[in-house]
Amino acid sequence: MAYFTLIAQEAYAFGFARTGPGLKPYPAPPVMSADPVVPPPAPSSASPPGPGSGAALPPAAPAPENRALAPGATGRWLVRFAGALSRLPLGAARGLGAAAGLSALVLSASYRGKLRANLGRAGYGSVSLMLRAAIEAGRMAGELPFIWMRPSAAIACRVRCDDLAVLEAAERAGHGILFLTPHLGAFEVTARWYALRAPITVMFRPPRKPALGALLARARGGEGLHPVPAALSGVRAMLRALRSGAAVGVLPDQVPGAGEGRWAKFFGEPAFTMTLPMKLAQATGASVVIAVGERVRGGWRIRLQAFEPMPTPEALNARMEELVRLAPHQYLWGYNRYKRPDGAPDAPVRRS
Repeated sequence: MAYFTLIAQEAYAFGFARTGPGLKPYPAPPVMSADPVVPPPAPSSASPPGPGSGAALPPAAPAPENRALAPGATGRWLVRFAGALSRLPLGAARGLGAAAGLSALVLSASYRGKLRANLGRAGYGSVSLMLRAAIEAGRMAGELPFIWMRPSAAIACRVRCDDLAVLEAAERAGHGILFLTPHLGAFEVTARWYALRAPITVMFRPPRKPALGALLARARGGEGLHPVPAALSGVRAMLRALRSGAAVGVLPDQVPGAGEGRWAKFFGEPAFTMTLPMKLAQATGASVVIAVGERVRGGWRIRLQAFEPMPTPEALNARMEELVRLAPHQYLWGYNRYKRPDGAPDAPVRRS
């Protein structure tokens, strides 16, 4: 269960940007049948030896250096373990995750309290929904190795999207596309599905746990995916992509740092909400599209919606509420949406 806890903690920082000038053909019509088991690709030989690189380690070093290599050894173990899990059928991986999610709810009072508090803020007080939310969070963690370690084509054949007209209209506008993907359902599937249509640049945040570096390096890369850091250089890359008519993606309900957001109500409570989508849209005139990867039997259903007018923090939270109410059990309620980042102003006092 510790593996699933680690993965769930680091599954939040994810964005994507289309950088290629041309478009590939749409994926073939989805088939929700079992796909062949595909072993994960070997680590790139171009990576220099080091913690989490998968390359051979140098000869034995003094004790301090040996201790420094511990995260790398753990990282290699996590990559192997995730590779083994990725060979499971999708249903089995989700079932294993569901058991882990339910166990976390039963065994962790802090997790249970966080779910109860966040669901209560949104007006969901039933025990049954809390159970379903914990199970779905576990299923999300359980299916991540399947999503991360298999080729994008093996994922896309399990995806259904009935909203391609929204995407085509945004492309015809020619001002770039700003995708907004909330923590709802399988939010990592959208970029891998899109990678078969055009190259995608993945924005990532370095993991808080060094041992996860090797695993997330594998996860954020892949066919048509090009990772860049979630930093000023990444924001500049987004602007360049949009101004060239390409596309970028943001997790709009991720808590930003101080100076990168403002307080806006989310289910009636103040939540520090990012201003980056609004600034990107203002600077480039990009078309804004909501992309949600709903978890369904046998795969995923991607829902696309045009977002109008400007994605201000207030408008973002209002739209996120609408989406969450469509499938509240698939929202990641364990994420602390209401925290105050260091250096941010205090939340406004709620008036009775």
